[in-house]
Amino acid sequence: MGVGEQFVTISAVILGGLTTHLTNALAERGRKRHQLLTRWDDKKLDAYAGYVDRIRASIFLAVELYEHREGLRDSQRSEREIIAEMADAGRLRGRSFERIMLLGGDEVVEAAHELNTATLRIDWQALGKTHGTLQDWRELNRTAFRAINTFHDVARADLGVSGSVTGAQHPERDLLLPPPAGRTDPA
Repeated sequence: MGVGEQFVTISAVILGGLTTHLTNALAERGRKRHQLLTRWDDKKLDAYAGYVDRIRASIFLAVELYEHREGLRDSQRSEREIIAEMADAGRLRGRSFERIMLLGGDEVVEAAHELNTATLRIDWQALGKTHGTLQDWRELNRTAFRAINTFHDVARADLGVSGSVTGAQHPERDLLLPPPAGRTDPA
């Protein structure tokens, strides 16, 4: 075997080794990038789900207080107990909101702001800081649940989940309300 043939052989081995190294390095880089994105997606999913859970808990407490104050429902707890639990729920909701601010994309953060505002309006009327009719109260709740659906949609998009929870496939639903006293059909 001549020097030229040996040179070609050595060059081919070196080129093959470099190509293998480069291919492995790019594959490893892509794998690490995918792991990082997946890790952040897991944290985002936890943050988004936790935030909606805290929002719903806050709304349900406000509903309990409002209905108790308005004589629509008896509560096993005093107003003071419900108000204290609402304060705790509001604090936890605020912490969840901060996680959204840290992890969410622009549209998610904006949807969270809208949802937070809608929920605060419910709290304020339940606590008597603002006043309104039963119809006003129900509209505040409708607005909050529409904001939850909007938050779901933008969070799903941010996580890369296809589909939506609103739109033609999922028409808007109204509040589920018990029938007025004396009626058996839901109105």
